[in-house]
Amino acid sequence: MTDRSRPRLAGLAALAATALLAGCTPAAEPELRAGQLLTARPLTTAAALPNADTRLITYVSDDSRGEPIVVSGTVSVPKGEPPDGGWPVVSWAHGTTGYADTCAPSADTADGLVHDYVGLATSMLDTWVARGYAVVQTDYQGLGTPGGHPYVDGVSEANTVADIVRAARDLDSAIGTEWVAMGHSQGGQAVLFTAAAERRDPALTLLGVVSMAPGGVGMNQAVDLIREGRPEAEAAQRFLPLLVLGGAVVDPSIDPDRIFTDQARPLLTTARTECVAQINAVPPVPPGQVFAPDAELGGLRAYLDRQDPIRLTPRVPVMLVQGTADAAVSPAGVDALAKAMCDKDVALDYRVYDGEDHRGVIAASRGDVQEFVDTVRDGKSIDSCPR
Repeated sequence: MTDRSRPRLAGLAALAATALLAGCTPAAEPELRAGQLLTARPLTTAAALPNADTRLITYVSDDSRGEPIVVSGTVSVPKGEPPDGGWPVVSWAHGTTGYADTCAPSADTADGLVHDYVGLATSMLDTWVARGYAVVQTDYQGLGTPGGHPYVDGVSEANTVADIVRAARDLDSAIGTEWVAMGHSQGGQAVLFTAAAERRDPALTLLGVVSMAPGGVGMNQAVDLIREGRPEAEAAQRFLPLLVLGGAVVDPSIDPDRIFTDQARPLLTTARTECVAQINAVPPVPPGQVFAPDAELGGLRAYLDRQDPIRLTPRVPVMLVQGTADAAVSPAGVDALAKAMCDKDVALDYRVYDGEDHRGVIAASRGDVQEFVDTVRDGKSIDSCPR
């Protein structure tokens, strides 16, 4: 072990000790290994899937610089005997909940700040338990664990989505090696980065990903949308404090306190302590009053440009799901994303649901998603790109 590694290991050990005091059970002595399970304890709150045995865990992953981080999440395993080869796995990547620790899905309660969204996902994911899948759900970096949350940082998202599958297998030997990644909104972007990433564990086989209403296409235009007061500016403004705070975690040159005007500061203050619904409740600011006149935005633009999924080339089959009435993610942007994937000969199944809004596609696509997963598990080809 290098001298540089020792303080990191000590930090992980301290975090595991903290989890112990909180009532968690240490799974093993912490190591600097991505996918290492640190702690686990039974979970019976609203964050648990009703028809599974659910445990809250912490595990090791890597941030986008390759530095070790501690991440929280949940592992839900069907009751009963596993099939030959173990339970197949769905790794769920959640949509935007916020930046503050209280916005972590694993911390959800029946009256919690993110329950209106997390409850939708819980209902859908429980159907996968009924179909014989273990379901794992990462909180991502910095939600519920020390450090800031690098919102929409595709590399760290992908790492946490994959590494929770490794940690789950450490927790329960009945969990198998075949897995699919599914995600919505922020999570839709996260699983596209997962699909394009190098395999993190040779023992695991990622069969495909389902990306529902993925954010991120043209995200680097958010600054211009707001400055120019274009029709999309109000929707972009709701996500702006999260984008700025998230970018600052990765790039210290991004200074949130120097980017916003005094008029827009309530957006930033709310984002630091509460969740997305509370950010949405902050009255919008006229576009010309959002950015400070001397705001340095080069670092933010560069950060957002790196998170655009249109640049990716997934290495596994992809299902894209989008609603025509989505006001949060542009249907035109997802159309462009689908075209870019087809141009790269990605195995793509693109489904558009007429009249469905941003959240509505989760339920509307359920049957088609199940069919897609069955198809990739059977090793059959996927291709809906026009020729």
